[in-house]
Amino acid sequence: MANHKHTMKAHRQDLVRRARNRALRTRLRGALKSLRSSIDQGDVTAARSALSGTASLIDRIAAKGVIHDNTAARYKSRLARRLAAAAE
Repeated sequence: MANHKHTMKAHRQDLVRRARNRALRTRLRGALKSLRSSIDQGDVTAARSALSGTASLIDRIAAKGVIHDNTAARYKSRLARRLAAAAE
């Protein structure tokens, strides 16, 4: 454990940030899973509406630095391709 005041504060801040990042990442994984399942079930209209919300969530999480910008772009690209393939 830290011994200096500033390192104890940094540790507390790290715990708060870690909890926030874990919650955001869990929320992202749930949104991705529900979108992928709706695409796999062939529910294209629900998937299209969910895609915009999921893409927005991906962008917000990338802006906060929880995931890398390229990772966010890759997620969105793969979801859009998967939805386009299911729509055909």
